[in-house]
Amino acid sequence: MTEKEAPQIAGLLLAAGGGRRLGGRPKALLQHRGRPLVEHAVGVLRAAGCARVHVVLGAQAGAVRERAELGDCVLVDNPGWADGMGSSLRAGLDSLAGTGARAALVSLVDQPGIGAEAVARVLAAYEDETSLASAAYDGVRGHPVLFGAAHWAGIAATATGDRGARAYLKEREKAIRLVECGDVARPYDIDTEADLAHLE
Repeated sequence: MTEKEAPQIAGLLLAAGGGRRLGGRPKALLQHRGRPLVEHAVGVLRAAGCARVHVVLGAQAGAVRERAELGDCVLVDNPGWADGMGSSLRAGLDSLAGTGARAALVSLVDQPGIGAEAVARVLAAYEDETSLASAAYDGVRGHPVLFGAAHWAGIAATATGDRGARAYLKEREKAIRLVECGDVARPYDIDTEADLAHLE
């Protein structure tokens, strides 16, 4: 991937979750290394090479805007965030229409064990608008994922509930380029009180 191509891939951070199993604390505002988790996640996308970053907000979006320094990110409000990740993915992809982005690198706010090195590997799998790529951990598909723009409409049409793009990708398993990242990242989620131990 050349420098010229890098801006054509937008970082899309899904950060709308309400942290239902965390007592209703929005994941974007959990503290990690002294700052809100959403700031850390944006920093990872930037360090990996995403010049354009769209952040989908939902739970306590106003508080996230106030407390997190999100600089020149495009902030996308998802009023339907409580319906699950699918609605946030749709809102994020919609926000990229007309930007000139040819692919979206989708990451989740609650996976701080996935750093810039893993994200950069998945970015490097981009070839054109038909690209589909995903990080893999010991061969098992995980996040982040890269969707070429040719797939956005199809993903948006099938993204429901908490499934996100799972159904769309399952039908195209053979077309997905798996990028092994298990040597440089840990794909845990911050979902429960016990998971908070992963935050620094």
